[in-house]
Amino acid sequence: MRCSRVRASLAQLRRWGPPLHVSGPTSLQYNLSTCKSFWSLIFTPPFINKHHSSSSSSSSSSSSSSSSPFSSFLFLSHPQFHHTHFTLYDCNHATWRNISLSLTTTDSSSPSSWLSTLVSSGGLFCLSDPNSSSLLVCNLLAKTSRKIEYPSFNLRLEHLTFITTPKGYTIFVLFSHPSSSPSSSTSNVFVYDSKVLSWRRFEGHFGVNLGDTNRQQQGVYFNGGLYFATPEPFSVVKFDLGNGRLERPIGVLPDQVTFLRLVSDGGEGKKLFLIGGVGSNGISRSIKLWEFSDEENWNEVESLPDLMCRKFVSVCYHNYEQVYCFWHEGMICICCYTWPEILYYLVSRKTWHWLPRSPSLPPKCSCGFKWFSFVPKLYAAV
Repeated sequence: MRCSRVRASLAQLRRWGPPLHVSGPTSLQYNLSTCKSFWSLIFTPPFINKHHSSSSSSSSSSSSSSSSPFSSFLFLSHPQFHHTHFTLYDCNHATWRNISLSLTTTDSSSPSSWLSTLVSSGGLFCLSDPNSSSLLVCNLLAKTSRKIEYPSFNLRLEHLTFITTPKGYTIFVLFSHPSSSPSSSTSNVFVYDSKVLSWRRFEGHFGVNLGDTNRQQQGVYFNGGLYFATPEPFSVVKFDLGNGRLERPIGVLPDQVTFLRLVSDGGEGKKLFLIGGVGSNGISRSIKLWEFSDEENWNEVESLPDLMCRKFVSVCYHNYEQVYCFWHEGMICICCYTWPEILYYLVSRKTWHWLPRSPSLPPKCSCGFKWFSFVPKLYAAV
């Protein structure tokens, strides 16, 4: 009897993950007759590792792009939500979830300030708390976090990129001094390496290359470096994580582009994609996808179907500064801060799709839609 309860609970565990205060019409009720310490038992690493391994071997016929035993999610935040309320789309079960989470460590933190810097990668979240001049890296599944102080208190955060690799994570931050003018191109780059738990500083004219519009779009990891798409005049630049040098241009860009965004295949860094509009006078007539080749050329992969292209350019009103992209489990997600849906491209099937609006969103939500990739990983160390 006890074993059957454990098996039933484990099945729920694999489907739902830990009890993160799930609410709404699809909420899960954990009505199991077990001891009080049962949940802490089944979330211990040996228990999950053992049963997930046996489950994987018994179902080897099914394939997944993620090694996690949990579902993968698209994570949505919005200014009209309470700062602890978020909406998730369960990609494995094609279902919406509502959860309540607390990502801050102090009551004095302003939700609007830290939420604007929230980024995710590899099952971890990173955000900035300007009140304490620090960054917070957290694993929501393992309920662990690390507070990382700024390398200097007299700095203003201009850009934050957070990437994870099989060996850990790297934080790339672009700082400026509060006394410097906003148009100043002199900024300091600091890179934090989780393997050594320390910052490295690189000085240079990075601001003029990254530009204001890149503060919302993260750099992407590829071939041992971070790649950025700059605003006009458009170019792709590489920041070498080893020596701190900024190299440009990378490859010959397509003609008549109106905006550019970069996406790489997660922490693997084996493929680099370019998403951009093609047109004239700042108006996109088509949206295309290119892949970076070994010969350092941008080869066209796909073009967005005409009807989908018309919808996308109409919802962003040709204000491409609001467009951002990210990778999620074999999907290239193209989002707009002013629109609640996600346009995504399935790389394996070479097909385009729309993820519709969440039913839990208020009817008059207008802008501020910020999506993240969330692939829970128990062993992702902070």
